Amino acid sequence: MVRPYLTVMALAILVTSGPAAPVFAKDPGPVPATQQANSYYVSGLASLKAALALQPNTGKAKNVILFIGDGMGISTITASRIYAGQQAGRDGPSNSLSFEALPYLALSKTYSHDSLVTDSAPSASAMMTGVKTKNGAIGVDGSVIEEDCDSLKTSKVTNLAELAKAAGRSTGAVTTTRITDATPAATYAHTPFRRWEGDQDMPPEAKAAGCIDIARQLVEAPFGGPLDVVMGGGRSRFRPDDQGGNRTDGLDLIKAWQTKAGPDGVYVSTAAQLAALKPGQTKKILGLFAEDHMPYEAERALLGQDKPTLAAMTVAAIDALSTNPKGYFLLVEGGRIDMGSHANNAYRTLTETVELSKAVSAALAKVNLKDTLIIVTADHSHGLVISGYPSRNAPILGLADEPGSITHQPVKARDGKPYTILSFATGPGGPEGNDVRDDLSQTNTQDPDYRQQAGIPANSAAHGGEDVAIFAGGPQAHLFHGVVEESYIFQVMRHALGL
Repeated sequence: MVRPYLTVMALAILVTSGPAAPVFAKDPGPVPATQQANSYYVSGLASLKAALALQPNTGKAKNVILFIGDGMGISTITASRIYAGQQAGRDGPSNSLSFEALPYLALSKTYSHDSLVTDSAPSASAMMTGVKTKNGAIGVDGSVIEEDCDSLKTSKVTNLAELAKAAGRSTGAVTTTRITDATPAATYAHTPFRRWEGDQDMPPEAKAAGCIDIARQLVEAPFGGPLDVVMGGGRSRFRPDDQGGNRTDGLDLIKAWQTKAGPDGVYVSTAAQLAALKPGQTKKILGLFAEDHMPYEAERALLGQDKPTLAAMTVAAIDALSTNPKGYFLLVEGGRIDMGSHANNAYRTLTETVELSKAVSAALAKVNLKDTLIIVTADHSHGLVISGYPSRNAPILGLADEPGSITHQPVKARDGKPYTILSFATGPGGPEGNDVRDDLSQTNTQDPDYRQQAGIPANSAAHGGEDVAIFAGGPQAHLFHGVVEESYIFQVMRHALGL
């Protein structure tokens, strides 16, 4: 009897020792006309021609704009592009967000100095300083000790905005969160604890040790003064409690900023005031449009009538910063993408990502990529998952349906219940205790307030630790390729600006 494994071995010897067999019996000849006419083939050929024509811009950048989608992992980008396409009546999967047209891409490794999964403070710090630090810390290196003011004295590192300011360039930060939140704070603050946004957030011993809250650091920033443009929420951190704020030290930091900015500085608190500013006539802007975070775009009809969009703030910032002939650095954050995901609310995650795409589109319409480097990335990912083999035109916020289903009949999980195309790994959408998973048969999962189900229950969804995408165009953008450290982004920006 011939043993099967001996037969396999014998065949392997014959194959490896004999002449190589041709893949085709004969030359397959030219690509058939029907194949060449296929839409995927035509699209791929056009992309190839564009790639072959691409010439790197190796000149220096006059300006750099860094867009950060907070929590905008690759799955979030994919789901958002599908959502945007479907909302516009186009094919979702083949749709593209504005920044996906940028020619150069890389992957960014987002781990922090002390954690596999970063929070926004060390990730923004890595991009701004070229140095990774610990979760919870901003503008310092990995030697810092959380909430320890003495360690701050020896761990401070210089950020890109400070370097740009010292070189005579203008600087700015725009966000949909509080301007004192982790990502925008990385442009001006140095602190061993990201939660010290105002003096009321700090313990007495930290104040006694000489630590200064983040809002006050913005106003008292060195290198020639504060950021030239500051726009977002967080007004309460800048005003004393007797003026509707929550500062306990009695300081009016809005007035202090105006004094330091001088006649070139303008304070605005509504969308109308921002829109009234004339391009070229305003050099410095402090825009605080909400006591706390800016409202979600989904809440604009109710809460956002007097609040500017991220795109409007971006355009106003570019107009103001462009008055400097030496150029500028600007950080723009779509900060509430992350907050939608923390709540397991995919609708807000996707709509906020679309708003970031609109802001990038607005910036691309204002600047020239010959002298402006634009980078779009995320500080970290989130546990958003796209799954279930749904049909191609299934609503991305809907239920996973049977493949090929014309009527979108939901597919059933092993528990006999349908499930959504989008779900989260962790978060408040998870079952509690012995609770069973909800039956979604009669649930409107496309409702703006619907909370997607999560695999593991938690008060807030956790960040994801996988790599995130970097999209880039303009001077030195070709230096983004392959898989890089998040701190490498700083090096490219510094090099592009010649700092």
